Amino acid sequence: MYNQWQISQADLAVIAHSVDDPFYYLHNFRQVLAWVEHRYADLLDVQELAFLQQFAQLEQPAQALMVRMVMRKGELFRLDRLAYAEIGAPEQVLQPLLALGWVAEPEQLSLAQLFHLLRKDELAGCFADYLAKPRASKREMLAQLEPLALDARPLAQWFPAAPVAIVQWHRQALCDRMRLLFFGNLYQDWSEFVLTDLGLLRFEQVTFSDDSRALRHRQEVDLAMALHQCAEGLEQGEAPRQILATLHGLRSDNPWLARRHARLLFALGQQCERQGEWDQALALYADCSHAQARIRQVRVLERCERWPQAHALALQLAAAPANALEVQALERMLPRLARKLGGPAQRRRRSPPLELIELELPREHAALGVEEAVRLHLAEAGGEAHYVENTLFNSLFGLLCWEAIFAPVPGAFFHPFQAAPQDLHDSDFQLRRAALFDACFARLDDGSYRQAMRDCYAAKHGLQSPFVFWPSLSEDLLEQALACLPAAQLKQCFLRLLQDIRSNRAGMPDLIQFWPEHGTYRMVEVKGPGDRLQDNQLRWLDFCREQGLAVAVCHVRWSEAA
Repeated sequence: MYNQWQISQADLAVIAHSVDDPFYYLHNFRQVLAWVEHRYADLLDVQELAFLQQFAQLEQPAQALMVRMVMRKGELFRLDRLAYAEIGAPEQVLQPLLALGWVAEPEQLSLAQLFHLLRKDELAGCFADYLAKPRASKREMLAQLEPLALDARPLAQWFPAAPVAIVQWHRQALCDRMRLLFFGNLYQDWSEFVLTDLGLLRFEQVTFSDDSRALRHRQEVDLAMALHQCAEGLEQGEAPRQILATLHGLRSDNPWLARRHARLLFALGQQCERQGEWDQALALYADCSHAQARIRQVRVLERCERWPQAHALALQLAAAPANALEVQALERMLPRLARKLGGPAQRRRRSPPLELIELELPREHAALGVEEAVRLHLAEAGGEAHYVENTLFNSLFGLLCWEAIFAPVPGAFFHPFQAAPQDLHDSDFQLRRAALFDACFARLDDGSYRQAMRDCYAAKHGLQSPFVFWPSLSEDLLEQALACLPAAQLKQCFLRLLQDIRSNRAGMPDLIQFWPEHGTYRMVEVKGPGDRLQDNQLRWLDFCREQGLAVAVCHVRWSEAA
């Protein structure tokens, strides 16, 4: 049964108009709550449902002041800094929030909290009896007071004559759960609800069904919050072993949560590497499904000089590499590890030479940028030359596979203003949409792909996409690409892109040159003086060689003025 609640075009017009409304942030917040209530009502607990009802009953000024606190950093606020022109005097507006218990005077404040909240002159008055140098900076004042190990206490005990009131917001954790259910993460904040840009940005209208929800049980919401808190603790310097103790037993067969758990384990492994905790890092990577976890195990064994184990594992991975990144890394590691074990020197595999273009261009053309200078030079020699870098093949893929990319599979889409599925970079992105991608690629086999791409270009033009670069893809460029790029080669490029989207969507050659009258093309990677090929570029060039794509590397030097 599909959830029929949708934001209408009339609603969007009102929201778009809200950029001129001083309460635009309140409209944003209301939309989030309405979406969460209609889509996840069965996952909300009694406190959250009561919050939604009580918030709706508040007068607009109280709602607005509450949202201002939600959107600011921290939970402690000076009352005089909660004054907003559109809201009015905070002392009066806060009363309903105080009555609900959502805001209260903090029971106690630590010395650090006090220094964060009070101004320098206020601190000088508060600690006049303690400070040897009352005119010192705030940092110097704190350094004088910290050795005293002063206990936390109410503001009135710190500063009986305090010229300011301080309040504490007590519903941030609840609002964070709402944010999680809306965005599908806790890294985006409320300001990223892109209503201010709705006049410029348009989004695919994904069908939201009950089956497409990533979180289906209350305990999964709690687990998602716990994983985020662990990740946040890692970023703030908490020891990996402490985080692992918290993580113990926090597993789920929910695929969306399992992927986030794997990312956290990989991040913990990296931190253990940085700290030289080799055994812990190895254990974490061995327990992790992250795409780079296997190769990291070899690197850890190498770093702690366990050469036989590193070599044995590298050979095992080389027998069935998971992706091109592993192949490239192992080609470098295996000869090095063989030398460490006393074996004979091994030659690294040499790729067949690429077509090379050596150009000497006037130095004044350097101001154009090296890619544009080469593009103009190639255009003078005939054909149609375009600076496309990563935009063309990604865009062609996005047009052909639009339906598969925006399929409402569980955990992919959380809200109507989402430019890409959340699992875009997950290793099973293709697998979860296998039948849809197969149908898309079948069009390359039967020749219907050209019309399918043209139809998508017309129907979806301007909609946000993780692959289609609309400003770079003109109709002329699209038609030239369809006329000159063989379907079989497009298919191989698209399959490679899907193998590892994060790594393979970049590194493609800078330029492409078409000869539509002959139905031919050539890609050109441009390197200026002192520039060298990056790893992801080398992988793409190797792939182009293997698949017979026409590609060249152009080395440019600037001629000196005569």
